[in-house]
Amino acid sequence: MNRVFFLLIVSLWGCLSCSQSIPDSRPVDKEPEIFPPYTEVTIPPNISPLNFELKSTHDEAYAVFTANNETLQVKAKKGQFHIPPKSWEKLLLAATGQSIDITIYAKENDWIRYNAFQMHVAKEPIDSHLAYRLIEPGYELWYRMGLYQRNLESYQESAIIENRISDNNCMNCHSFRMQEPHNMVFHMRGESAGTMLIKDNKIEKLNTRTEQTMSALVFPAWHPSGRYIAFSVNENFQSFHRKNKNRIEVYDSNSDIVIYDTETHELFTTEALFAEGAYETCPAFSPDGKTLYYNSAKARQMPDEFDELKYSLCAISFDADTRSFGHEVDTLYNAEIGGLSASFPRVSPNGKYLLYALSDHGYFLIWHKDADLHMINLETGEHYPLEAANSDDTESYHSWSSNSHWIVFSSRCIDGLYTRPHFAYIDKNGQAAKPFLLPQKDTKYYDRFMKSYNIPEFITGKVETRSRELASTAQNEPGMNITFAGKDF
Repeated sequence: MNRVFFLLIVSLWGCLSCSQSIPDSRPVDKEPEIFPPYTEVTIPPNISPLNFELKSTHDEAYAVFTANNETLQVKAKKGQFHIPPKSWEKLLLAATGQSIDITIYAKENDWIRYNAFQMHVAKEPIDSHLAYRLIEPGYELWYRMGLYQRNLESYQESAIIENRISDNNCMNCHSFRMQEPHNMVFHMRGESAGTMLIKDNKIEKLNTRTEQTMSALVFPAWHPSGRYIAFSVNENFQSFHRKNKNRIEVYDSNSDIVIYDTETHELFTTEALFAEGAYETCPAFSPDGKTLYYNSAKARQMPDEFDELKYSLCAISFDADTRSFGHEVDTLYNAEIGGLSASFPRVSPNGKYLLYALSDHGYFLIWHKDADLHMINLETGEHYPLEAANSDDTESYHSWSSNSHWIVFSSRCIDGLYTRPHFAYIDKNGQAAKPFLLPQKDTKYYDRFMKSYNIPEFITGKVETRSRELASTAQNEPGMNITFAGKDF
């Protein structure tokens, strides 16, 4: 048979099978159990199809999607509903600002009809791409790792850089300027150690350890101008619990915050960020660049007092023109009063909200099962938990979309072992809708994929693929030595 004719027959059969009439069915008073749990989630109008599967076994099943005048019928294959991308786009367009109604029909002994559920479609789109690191969840052992990007409007994933071409080294601490794909920084450890800076698509390798700082630079956060990047320097350790719900403990025995000037290649800081008897870490600039947020904790005897190390959430003013800081520190969350430990402040691009995580102790919360997301309304000063986004397991590693209406975070809510990216819509009152898991074409994907997603970051487009150039620069260039210009005290 002619190949083109054969493919045409197959295509027509697929369309006809999807348009078969649903047999008479009896209603059952329950919602279908599906995975991922996409019932009543809020999604953007430009997301890839949210394929899902029935958790219960049926001989046959259909899903009927309805939005205004658009109707789509999908037949399950081995329990999975694969939604055609073009039809999904039409549904999203019809439902933008409203909802898609989904009814599932399934055959047991006879045909049943589950209660309908909805997917709510926001008016505001999500940034087109997501960047993240993939690594085995134990952190004590790894071989293959890399920084990757996913097109959120499709299922396409591509590598920014993989360690298989850079001496199998460790790479971490990636960050982007204002969600821009052509302004990026990340750190490499091992044989090709150095901080890799991509600024306006120009690659530069930096040697960031100085005599005045205790380590190379980690935990970067860009100033919106692009000239400055805040970093912490840390004496960092990792331990493993024998009898504790938290398997791994990552902690500092000392840490400070410094600012890197990308034009002069200098580090500078101030007393509040470089204090004796305190640990400062996790910097983040405000969208206007006039405030630096960070975490600070009173020094403890480590590791003996690891569970007593609690970080406050602080802010200090910054003048980009003079490279100077204010003389007063504002404490937004006081750990001594609140009794918990704050971590990872991230300000929405519109400047209205600050998202952070709270846990019993420490700041590296990705293994803390009690870690939850919290929000501060910076206009009113109100603090509150993001109840719809939080689960009984870890929520951490969070970031904002460029339009301030979407957040992404890593959660272990599926199995308690692997962090997976979840997205939540943030409404005009700063409240989160029910989050949804990063869609995959194959709904069994997360059953088989044995790596964690670390530090998911929104980007507004695709990072130009220059992995060979990055690896060559890391391996063959000596790197630029930066200097410590001093402290303004």
